[in-house]
Amino acid sequence: MTLQQWLSVGLLCGMMALFVWGRFRFDVTAIIALLAGIALGLVPPAKAFSGFSDDIVIIVGSALVLSAAVQRSGLIERALDRFAHRLRRPGSQLFALTATVGVASGLIKNIGALAMLMPAASQLAKRSKTNPSRFFMPMAFASLLGGLTTLVGTSPNIIVSRVREEMTGQPFRMFDYLPTGLGLLVIGLIFLRFGNRMLPERQAAATMGEALNISAYTTEATVQEGSAAIGTTIAQFVEDHENEIEVTAVLRRGQRAEVHPQMPIAEDDVLILVGDPDALERAIAGSGMALHDPDDEDDAPATDEVGVIEAVVTAGSVLVGSTAARLMLKERMGLRVIAIAREGERLRNKPTGVAMQAGDVIVLQGVLDAMPGRLRQLGVLPLAERTISLGRERKGWLALAILGVAMAATATGLVPVAVAFFAGAGLVLITGALPAEDAYEAIEWPILIMLGALIPVSETLQSTGASDVMATQLAHFAAHLPPWGAVALVLLASMAVTPFLNNAATVLVMAPIAAVFAHDLGYRPDAFLMATAMGAGCDFLTPIGHQCNTLVMGPGGYKFGDYARLGAPLSLLVLVLGTPLAIAVWPLH
Repeated sequence: MTLQQWLSVGLLCGMMALFVWGRFRFDVTAIIALLAGIALGLVPPAKAFSGFSDDIVIIVGSALVLSAAVQRSGLIERALDRFAHRLRRPGSQLFALTATVGVASGLIKNIGALAMLMPAASQLAKRSKTNPSRFFMPMAFASLLGGLTTLVGTSPNIIVSRVREEMTGQPFRMFDYLPTGLGLLVIGLIFLRFGNRMLPERQAAATMGEALNISAYTTEATVQEGSAAIGTTIAQFVEDHENEIEVTAVLRRGQRAEVHPQMPIAEDDVLILVGDPDALERAIAGSGMALHDPDDEDDAPATDEVGVIEAVVTAGSVLVGSTAARLMLKERMGLRVIAIAREGERLRNKPTGVAMQAGDVIVLQGVLDAMPGRLRQLGVLPLAERTISLGRERKGWLALAILGVAMAATATGLVPVAVAFFAGAGLVLITGALPAEDAYEAIEWPILIMLGALIPVSETLQSTGASDVMATQLAHFAAHLPPWGAVALVLLASMAVTPFLNNAATVLVMAPIAAVFAHDLGYRPDAFLMATAMGAGCDFLTPIGHQCNTLVMGPGGYKFGDYARLGAPLSLLVLVLGTPLAIAVWPLH
């Protein structure tokens, strides 16, 4: 090997050492690697920032925005809610949750799908009196498998597609991943349904609501024209929403009407509802109602400027002993109290009419930019740990329709992937399906920085010829292996490297080597590239190799070694069954 090749390999090894050490964040490690590449003369200064203009960065960023819009719509949770009441046994609940998160992960970012369905898992666990830790890790693993089914399910698929285009002139399309990904997902769902018994009993962490011992919120909603609740009785309305809410009062034509189970609900009724935030949000949004606002003004702020926040009333707050209506919070400060909860008590008055006490938890709606200062003035503490969707406008089907059009345009080859998804991200902003501030929060900037910095670093393996040398050495080793053994070797190597690198970084390093390796052996590169994507997307052994695994560690109460208990046999299953699946779908000759 030449000096430049040794330097390139040394740079790669040093980068891996920094990833393993964990002293710096992965994006900072990528920046260090890029600066080192420039200093060593491996990365020309003129190409140092070429990675930030790469289509991969645009596709990943746009996919995150589209994913956030679909996640915010709540459509997937509502679809699960429709048949959740039929799931009584933990086994059927687990299968429904893992299947739902697996399918959703093919449409949106897998970590977004997982985060979206974790509250539903907690609710189902509570109904069946099951420890939620039995659900969380299998769901995380199912989300990783589901991400393998489409081009945008996970970042490695996008990178592998680009490598194939460089090798053959034709990238992998949107659903080229579906045969192998769906096969592994189905196999994985069956394993997780019965294999979760390998997990030890762990004490799941309490949610913020449980920690504060919040029993229920009180809010008020207006029955709008066309609402599904019109004509139904109070009893039927409560039953339709799984008895998770209670109607404590009805205001009709400004007068408080007597509430009884057979009372029919009419248009323009104002219902005083009691329940937990998620149940209230589902009831109001699912029935076509709206949060009641008697003083709604035409010059109210635009929807994309308004948000909600959950806060605790402190002992020194000006709210103590008074009501929102008496203090004229909306007129003076632009804030609406849209829900209120009190420990050990079910409040039956409308939120603006409740005299607040220290320790009450309230949901305030207002202009987000002004919210921090307003909260300090009121003497309330925000609960940043929880996200409350109650009171946010949702344009669910619109976001899903835009995503569907973008995927269809890509799958048919009508427009390039980057253009389709950038246009889709722009449309969800233009139409208001996702507020601009939510879009910027949804973009994982460290991932984009890492990709932009590592693309020119990974290209040094090719520009110096180091990847050719490494692939040739692998080819010599694999010369005596059967064809399936060569594919399995690439899959195993990718799975082994992923716990130490970010999965996107793994593909940036391994995909070019796998392509040259296939060429040296006289095989088509497709199966080897698919094996690289599968290996990089299937890190089941540690809580740090993928964000989905990290996300469930705290809520599930898991220890580091718990992941290998369930993940090691699942990894072996992927290796044994994924290899022939890749070869069957993508022949070697």
